[in-house]
Amino acid sequence: MLSTFIRQGIRAVSIFSDNKMLAPLLFVIAFLIVTGCGPGIKTVKEDVFYTCSMHPKIMEKHPGNCPVCGMELIHVQKGNTQKQGEIQLSQQQLLLGNIRIDTIGKGAFNNETALTATLTYNQQKLTSVSARVMGRVEKLYHKNIGEYIRKGDPLMELYSEELNIAKQQYLLALERRQLLDSSLINFEQVILSAKTKLLLWGMSESQVSDLEKGKKAALTTTVYSNESGYITELMTQEGAYINEGGAIVQLADLSTLWAEAQIYSSQLSRFDYNDPVTVQLPETGKRLTGKAEFINPEINPDKRINLLRVTIPNPDNQLKPGMVAYVLLGGGKRDIISLPIDAVIRDSKGASVWVRTGNNIFKNKMVTTGIESASQIEIISGLVPGESVVTRGAYLINSEYIFKNGAAPMAGMKM
Repeated sequence: MLSTFIRQGIRAVSIFSDNKMLAPLLFVIAFLIVTGCGPGIKTVKEDVFYTCSMHPKIMEKHPGNCPVCGMELIHVQKGNTQKQGEIQLSQQQLLLGNIRIDTIGKGAFNNETALTATLTYNQQKLTSVSARVMGRVEKLYHKNIGEYIRKGDPLMELYSEELNIAKQQYLLALERRQLLDSSLINFEQVILSAKTKLLLWGMSESQVSDLEKGKKAALTTTVYSNESGYITELMTQEGAYINEGGAIVQLADLSTLWAEAQIYSSQLSRFDYNDPVTVQLPETGKRLTGKAEFINPEINPDKRINLLRVTIPNPDNQLKPGMVAYVLLGGGKRDIISLPIDAVIRDSKGASVWVRTGNNIFKNKMVTTGIESASQIEIISGLVPGESVVTRGAYLINSEYIFKNGAAPMAGMKM
C-alpha cells in the first residue's frame, strides 16, 4: 500500500512539473510521504535476529512472541558466533534449566568404595560328624536343617553287629578275669585291648563304664556329637545303612563368617591385602573390621571380576549367612579436584565438562578422571582451581549444543 501511494505522488509531481510554483511544493509533499509514512515500522538491523529460548529453530527479523509457546523472543547478534565447543545461553535458559555453576578448588575427597557382598559360612569352621563303624540308623535325634547341636548331644541310635560283638568281647574279658587265675593270663591287657576297640568305634568313656556296670550289651548304640554347630546338611535318614566313615551331619560354627564380594580388576590396585577391611551391615547398622582371607588368583575373563573374601567376627550369632553386606575399600582422604558425578559427561571420546568463560558463554573442556565415589569423581587433569564449572544441568547444555550445531562438542576433538 505504501509503494502504491509513493508511485501516485511521483506521478503527480511529473504531471505538474511544468508549473514552476507547484513543482517544489509537490516534491516536498512526496518526500514527507516517503519518509514519514508508517510510524509503527522500525528499521531492522541486518546483524540481529530474534529467537525463542525454548525453540531456537524460530528465527524472526522483528521482536515479538514465539509462535509455538508464546514466550517473548530474545535478540541474538549474528556476528557474535561462538568458537568450536562454545555456546551462549540466555538468563532465562539458565533459570529454566536450573543450571548451577560452582568455582572449583581442591578439597578432601573420600575415595571409599563399597563392594556389594554376601555373608556365608566360614568354610574353615565347617565340620562333619561321621560314623566310625558300619551299621543301620535306627533313630535320628535331629532331623531339621538349621538345628543347633551342642558337643555331647546324641545324634542317632545305631545298630551295628560289629560293635555288638566288640561289646560282648569286652564283657567276656571282664568275666574271665574274675573266674580264672590272673597269674596265668594277663587279663588286664586283654580288657584294655577290648575297651580301646570300643572307644575307637565311637563309644564314650561313660558308655563303656555303664556297659561294665550293667554287664549287658544293648542292641543299639547311641552316637554322640563330638562338635558343636548348626546343621547345614543332613547326610542320612532313619532306616538307612551307613558305612564306616560315612558322614551323618555337617555342622557350621557361626562364631565367624565370610563376607564374599566381587571386585573389578581395576579396583585391585586400591586394595592392600595386609590392611584391615571394614564390612558394613545395612540390616543391623554395624561396621565390623575383618581380615582379607582370600583373593582369587584368577580373574574371570568375561566379566573382569575377582573374588574377595573377608572374615568377620560374629560373637552373638546375630549375623546370618545370606545377609547382604558392603565391603568398604580405600577409606583414606586426600586433597584433589573433585566434581559431582553429574557434572562430567562421558561418551566414546572421553570425559568432558562445561566451563563458563564469559557472560553466559560456556565452553566444553575434556578432562581426565580418576577414582569416583557414590557422588563425587576425581579430576586428574583438564581443570585448574578457580574455574567456574557447571555442576548441575551439564547434560542440558550439551543437548542444547547438539541441537543448535548438529554434533556433540567433542566431535572434533582428538582423544
